[in-house]
Amino acid sequence: MELIYRTVVIGIGKRAMEFIDEGMFVIFKDDAPEELKEFCIIHKENNLLKDIKENDLLKIGEDKFRIIGVGSVVNENLKRLGHITFRFDGEKETLGGSINLEKKDIPKITINKIIEIWR
Repeated sequence: MELIYRTVVIGIGKRAMEFIDEGMFVIFKDDAPEELKEFCIIHKENNLLKDIKENDLLKIGEDKFRIIGVGSVVNENLKRLGHITFRFDGEKETLGGSINLEKKDIPKITINKIIEIWR
């Protein structure tokens, strides 16, 4: 398998878990505007090695999820801002800045949790 993206969680906004209850979470690099950080999973590294595509595999720690849809600006937003939304809804149709994944429960996200995408 080939590594496409890797980052490490360094912070969890106080309202980020509200999104997880809705089947999604938002990541933003640590230089995010302060008013957005409270809603996001914050990460420091932003290693996008290749564009993310459908059928790639998201890993959150040891948990794996198949990517079924990639929004039109996901790769650009990830490169520039380290900012995208992961939606665990099983829907192929995506919003511009979202990655849609198979419908599964989201694992517990903690500080130092590794998030990767593999092909």
